[in-house]
Amino acid sequence: MTSSHSPKTSAARSCLAVVLAAGEGTRMRSEKPKVLHHVANRSLLGHVLAILTEAGATRTAVVIGPDREDVEKEALRSVPDARIFVQRERLGTAHAVLSAREALAEKPDDVIVAYADTPLVTVETFAKLRAPLANGAAVVAMAFEAKDPTGYGRLIMSGDELLAIREHKDASEAERAITLCNGGLMALRGDIALSLLDKIGNSNAKGEYYLTDIVEIAREAGHRTAIAVVSEEEVHGVNDRAQLAAAERMIQDRLRQATMAAGVTLVAPETVFLSHDTKLGQDVVVEPHVVFGPGVIVDKGAVVHSFSHLEGTRIASGAAIGPYARLRPGAVIGPKAKVGNFVELKNTELGAGAKVNHLTYLGDARIGAATNIGAGTITCNYDGYNKHKTEIGEGAFIGSNSSLVAPVTIGDGAFVGSSSVITEDVPSNALALGRSRQVVKEGWAVEFRAKAKVSKKQ
Repeated sequence: MTSSHSPKTSAARSCLAVVLAAGEGTRMRSEKPKVLHHVANRSLLGHVLAILTEAGATRTAVVIGPDREDVEKEALRSVPDARIFVQRERLGTAHAVLSAREALAEKPDDVIVAYADTPLVTVETFAKLRAPLANGAAVVAMAFEAKDPTGYGRLIMSGDELLAIREHKDASEAERAITLCNGGLMALRGDIALSLLDKIGNSNAKGEYYLTDIVEIAREAGHRTAIAVVSEEEVHGVNDRAQLAAAERMIQDRLRQATMAAGVTLVAPETVFLSHDTKLGQDVVVEPHVVFGPGVIVDKGAVVHSFSHLEGTRIASGAAIGPYARLRPGAVIGPKAKVGNFVELKNTELGAGAKVNHLTYLGDARIGAATNIGAGTITCNYDGYNKHKTEIGEGAFIGSNSSLVAPVTIGDGAFVGSSSVITEDVPSNALALGRSRQVVKEGWAVEFRAKAKVSKKQ
């Protein structure tokens, strides 16, 4: 078969991504739409939109269900200029794509149809899917060899030519024996996509408009069709909690492998959980059982010890974190600073070489370079209504079990005596004591025990 479509390299071609996000996902047993569930701290929809953008989509259309402002909000958060279309009735995949008719009518060079519940497709695969369009194909289907093809549409081939895609319910016994299956995603030639979609009917077992029928329609019109073969992992869809967990496992493995390839030591990779945006520098060492939430950057040569949890944090070169440390959003750890065991930091800047070694909470604080924070110290930053700031200068020493009641400033080189409650500013190089004077009563314990014994007998 031939095509009069003019050749143009994929990089030079405009591309409309149509992302289908209208499915409710009842098998998730959740009040939240399926596509808003997370893997690697990003929604399924967010993953798909991010990869499509990286893969070169110049325009994005997201098809959502009615009254799904939450899905619309997430789509626009991920791609601010995305166009939102609503599928009012659930009449099949082709019907869903046609909900974006207005975008399709603009006739981009390429159209990619993707699914918001399929988060593991890579940038390379989207490029592979588009490549045959640049060589004259009108329709390209993503294909994979299924270990168990039950339920998948089968790809009926003649050599390298894709003849048809047969849905499982409509397939003959011979067709069901085929293991080359439909991966769901599809690329269409943009100038004819709308005319081909409009020819799709609903004469099938479910009475729906199947996008897969576009293959035979294109061939009947004299156009060439093709496939792009990918691994089965990439077509993994999420319809229930078990499949969500499987997607998390697969994406974590990818993230771990990429992290180690970049020069990071993960002592026990399978126990470390990364976020989609975790950035770890060369020669960073991560010990077992560490969790990285979103927004963490760790510069080269830092160490994150076991059982630490980090989120929204920047850690400078040579710093040491943990074990059993919790860094919450806004924590900034300076070069060669130390955050030890059972320490929690929130919205706190720790200067170069500063030490917070154990059993401490610092919130809404700025700690100067080389300052030492003793065990059991807390910043009392919240008054029940507002948060207040604690400022501690360079080279200060805060004694153990001290409470710093914000707002308060402690100057460079100042000392705070152990067990002090500090409510007023402390000048540089001063000693502050905010505790009651010790009183010793000789023999008091003997008298107390005698009285207690008499009282107990009565």
